[in-house]
Amino acid sequence: MLTPDAGTAAAVAAYGLALFPLQAGGRRPAIEGWQDTATADPALLAQWPAGANLGIGCRRSRLVVLDLDIKGDDDGTAVFRWHLARRRESWPRTLTVATPSGGRHVYYRARAGWTVPSSSGGRTRMGPGVDIRAPGQRLGGYVVGPGSVVDGRRYEIAVDAPVQLLPAWVAKLIGSRHPH
Repeated sequence: MLTPDAGTAAAVAAYGLALFPLQAGGRRPAIEGWQDTATADPALLAQWPAGANLGIGCRRSRLVVLDLDIKGDDDGTAVFRWHLARRRESWPRTLTVATPSGGRHVYYRARAGWTVPSSSGGRTRMGPGVDIRAPGQRLGGYVVGPGSVVDGRRYEIAVDAPVQLLPAWVAKLIGSRHPH
């Protein structure tokens, strides 16, 4: 299976996302200081390390990702669909990535001036199976980007659309704070 290359990195960065290398075949950063070096600069992405997976820095990308996991009885996709149904909304027309486990990463742009914390491990206010990767208060989180391969399985774009602004109802639900 092909691993990400400079072309893949450039295509993902075109969504307005700042990238850094992850370990080949893995989910961990391959470099220290990734929070400050994640980039969308085409000249730097042209030198993408061979075999490295794509990490997307949430702070530098102004990105909030709903990480909808499917683990055991927890189904984050079902939880998110439940929230959408309550509001009579359909699946958002924003960049969405299918993960190797059958889950989804739903990408949103952080709202200007709002603080959005990352959270995981079933502690999110959205419900079980939903983790939040976000700019945070200090360093910010990250997600594995589309085109990356983990355990021989690829992260694939499921909804190819521009990254939309985080809906206010999601921001409030996940505990985002707006300055007064």
